[in-house]
Amino acid sequence: MKIKKGIAVITKNLTYAACLGMLVFLLPSCSKDTNNNNSKDKAHVTVQMTDAPANYDAIMIDVAGVEIIGSNNVAVTLNATAGIYNLLDLSNGIDTLIATGDMDAGTVSQIRLILGTNSNVTVGGVVYPLSTPSAMQSGLKLQLNKTFEPGVSYSILLDFDAGQSIVMQGNGVYQLKPVIRTIDTAIAGSIQGSITPIGAIATVTATSNGVSYSSVTNASGAFMIVGLPAGTYDIAVTPELPLLPFTVIGKAVIIGASTNIGIVVL
Repeated sequence: MKIKKGIAVITKNLTYAACLGMLVFLLPSCSKDTNNNNSKDKAHVTVQMTDAPANYDAIMIDVAGVEIIGSNNVAVTLNATAGIYNLLDLSNGIDTLIATGDMDAGTVSQIRLILGTNSNVTVGGVVYPLSTPSAMQSGLKLQLNKTFEPGVSYSILLDFDAGQSIVMQGNGVYQLKPVIRTIDTAIAGSIQGSITPIGAIATVTATSNGVSYSSVTNASGAFMIVGLPAGTYDIAVTPELPLLPFTVIGKAVIIGASTNIGIVVL
């Protein structure tokens, strides 16, 4: 009788153990399915930063955070790579990832770039603090006005215009007043090329239907104008004197490609 009871207890314990093992095995599977379903309902967003060159030694921008204003005017904080970035390292087609994250699908009205207080500009080897208005530290509002679909990844490029973003005050103080374009890289193209003689500095402007986009050549004479809608562009290359300007007429830009106009001899 005692032997039968012992066998019954062992059998019962083995049954409990088997059930527990099955539950442990099934739980991760259920969790995984739930996460997959959630990710399918979200839009994935990456935010990159680039720059139109300017005639400074360095422009250091203190990026503190990035937010997107989604449906019902709700702010979604992205996972930002906070830090101080030299805009002049991010020109002529070079960009850097500053934020990424998932958010509910729907209409997106704005993206907010939150700036810190440690931005500065170097002019003639001298470093000057960049005064940053408090409103920009709470979030520089950039219009986006786009609908994010569930399960789709979106890449937004913030294109600083460094030449217009730095303002010298009458008392020798430099102020940061960011001029930034938001670019959906999925619906944009670009124009690139170079000038000779190397060492010359030129402003390059691409114009289509009365709208102009510009950049500045780098030390090797290369340039790239990004974030261009598809269309036909006239490109004006305006160097510093005594070199004369040069114009290239009727270059087509298509989405997702870069139009190379080659070497412009000045």
